This record gives sequence, C-alpha cells and structure tokens, in this order.
Amino acid sequence: MNQLVSTEWLNENINKVKILDASWHLPNANRNSLEEYKSKHIINSIFFDIDKNSNQKTNLPHMLPSKEDWEIIVSDLGISNSDHVVVYDNSDVFSSCRVWYTFLYFGHDPKLISVLDGGLKKWINEKYPTSKDIINIEKSKYIAEENTSLVINKDEVNRNINSKKFQLIDARGEQRFLGLQPEPRKELRSGNIKGSINLPFQKLLEEDRTFKKKYELIEIFKTKKVSVDKEMVFTCGSGVTACVLGLANSIISGKKPVIYDGSWAEYGLK
Repeated sequence: MNQLVSTEWLNENINKVKILDASWHLPNANRNSLEEYKSKHIINSIFFDIDKNSNQKTNLPHMLPSKEDWEIIVSDLGISNSDHVVVYDNSDVFSSCRVWYTFLYFGHDPKLISVLDGGLKKWINEKYPTSKDIINIEKSKYIAEENTSLVINKDEVNRNINSKKFQLIDARGEQRFLGLQPEPRKELRSGNIKGSINLPFQKLLEEDRTFKKKYELIEIFKTKKVSVDKEMVFTCGSGVTACVLGLANSIISGKKPVIYDGSWAEYGLK
C-alpha cells in the first residue's frame, strides 16, 4: 500500500497525479473549507466536499455513499480507476484520511491512493506552489467495487461487546471519550461504547502533522493495550478521525482499515 506521500514527492510528481483538497472542519470550528480552498490550495488540486459527497439519505453526517453515487462523484472529479490520487487537507481532524479510506472501500487500487503527509500546512511552510485557480475538469467514467468487509454497523458493535471478536478503538480526545466534555453535536450524549479503547488520533502525529514512524506507532498502540495482531475496528465522533487510526494501523500491518461508519454520531444519540 502507498498510504503516505511526502511534500517533496508530490512536488516532483505533481503533473502525474490527481490531487484532492478534502479539508473539513467540525461544526463548531466556524471555518469554511471551500472558501479557504478558493483563496489558496495546492496547484492543480480539486476541492472534495466530504459532506456533499456522502450519503444524503441519512441524518448521520458524511456516511459512505452508495456505489452508484460514488461512481458519479469520482467521474465528475475527472478521476479514472488508473489514476494515482493524492488527498490532503488543512483541517484539525485530518479529514484526508477519510477520503483515502472511502477510495479503498470502493475498490481503488491501494497503491494508487495516498495521503499527503503533513498536509497543506507543511506544503506552504516548505514554499511549494499554491494557487487560486480552479482547474477545468474533464469527466471520466469511474467504476467502483464495494468492499463491504471494511465497514461495520451498530448491531455488529453491540454483538462485539460480549463476543469480543475485535478490538474497538475510539479516536476521540480523552475528555470526550470519558464523557467529561460535551460532544460538538448537541443531539449526542457523552461517553463511549462499552469495552472500547481510547486512542486519541493526535497521539499518532508529529507537531508538523506528519505521521510518526512505524516503530513509534506500534509502541503507541501497545501502550494502549491494543494487540497489534488481533482484529481492530475504528470509531470516533462521526467516522472521520477513525480513519486516521485506520491509516496508522495500515502502516503497521499493511491491512485495510475497518470502520464503524456511524460512530458516536449514531451510537451516542440521546
């Protein structure tokens, strides 16, 4: 798998890849990712709206769309099955990992979907080229193939409380996990899923928003009493930061991540 690419690599290969800006912000952040994209983005990149490009038939935020909808979304972005797609973001929640996961879920070649390590911030700090220009997109004909083994639902989460078939790992901050801090979504109660393990996603990142080295990631998982050899499923507030843990585990194990898509947005409903 080709989970991460460096800023240097992207700069050298900028005309050989399709680049997506998948910046997304929590509802209480008061930031508009599309407006930020319009004012500055990596040259040649296309804006990817996580909320819009999701299942519109549910009240839950940015759930996986249908296979048919995903084919339309990706074709409208001008992306083909053979394209190497690089996703980046400029958000606190590392939303590019969610788009990386969604491409894997819909069968994109794992060698051809990557996250930009360090995101837009590192790119700008290193003075690589940015632009305000919106590129013209020629539509493609994208074919998706769902891998339903990469997602689980609420019933499976509930059954696992007793069966302990997999380790359920929650990417939210400790205060939210322990129910000491209210959820950013008002309709949710505080707390966590019984038996889940808390591993805040920020612990996996360096100060410059790059991922820690593989051996460091293994140590972090171990300090949380996570068995690296046993099956893992990742959860969080609404299925975004769970994918950061999923990408870290993919670096460790080479496995594709399994996500509880509803996450606390579904499980924590009052």
